[in-house]
Amino acid sequence: MIRPLEGLLVVAVEQAVAAPFCTARLADAGARVIKIERPEGDFARAYDDAANGLSSYFVWLNRGKESLVLDLTQKEHRSPLHELIAEADILVQNLKRGALARLGFDVAALRNKHPRLITCSISGYGEDGPYADRKSYDALIQAETGLTAITGTDAPARVGFSVVDISTGATAYAAILEALIARGRTGQGADIRVSLFDVMADWMSVPLIHAAVGRPPRRVRLAHPSIAPYGAFLSKDGKPILISIQSEREWGALCERVLRRPDAVGDPRFASGVARVNNRPATDGMVADVFGTLGRDELIARLSEADIAFAEVNEFADMLRHPHLRRVTVDTEIGPVTFSAPAAIFDGVPRRLGAVPKLGEHKE
Repeated sequence: MIRPLEGLLVVAVEQAVAAPFCTARLADAGARVIKIERPEGDFARAYDDAANGLSSYFVWLNRGKESLVLDLTQKEHRSPLHELIAEADILVQNLKRGALARLGFDVAALRNKHPRLITCSISGYGEDGPYADRKSYDALIQAETGLTAITGTDAPARVGFSVVDISTGATAYAAILEALIARGRTGQGADIRVSLFDVMADWMSVPLIHAAVGRPPRRVRLAHPSIAPYGAFLSKDGKPILISIQSEREWGALCERVLRRPDAVGDPRFASGVARVNNRPATDGMVADVFGTLGRDELIARLSEADIAFAEVNEFADMLRHPHLRRVTVDTEIGPVTFSAPAAIFDGVPRRLGAVPKLGEHKE
């Protein structure tokens, strides 16, 4: 089966997570991705050794690519990159602001010389502004954008995975696909710029809207700042079950068929979503009291029968044996590695993902 981006050439001057996430998706879709690495390699190669001795991040984000080592501080190493860019459809880069231009690869000049070229520059704070020259990493942007202010319990905490880098890579991928569609109509490429800060500020829109009117969200652990009941409650045998009530119909079903408290439907303290939030201690207390009398299996049966949205609060061991977890296996220099499958499924046919390259494997 022909994949949608087969025949396209992507040059990736990249490291770490955000840009490699983007280009891994391009590779999955069939593009030929040539990853330009410095002599010591992408520093993500050394993040850990959890993937059978290789870095989990590097294995996950660099399948299906080709690795070419170029020391762009040396003039003789720049000509091959110029030659590749001349043939490329897409250039993705996430070097420090201005670094690529100082090496002789100014994006505006490249776009002028190659008008069909789509360039995507990923940075921390964008190309201008007072913070443009700051170094930026995932946790730093989580802190700067206020994400840590609504994460954790009693103190600021980072989200437990690289949410900023990954969301930025996904944003860049979507923007590149838009540019490819536009190029098909106009014949012209595009200059795309995506910053970690802008992406996370976008994703923080709802908390920021609330903060702007004097109602900044508080840390609510597994609860929801605007909805109740929405949170985790313990069953009789100690299993936390997270429920989410989104409508008055669901609230009625919860009261009548799960809590067996039909009288609560007419209680003015719980008469609307706003009322339940304003009376959250009473709302949550009633739910907790009933949940605590039911074993996990009986509670799940009642929730399922009432069509209430719920989830078990799982640990990693639970997720590793989850019945919905799909896996893929990729080849690496030291053997196959298995991890979670990409989310999108096309035509019901799983895609075969390419191998993870050794450093400089594709020099020839």
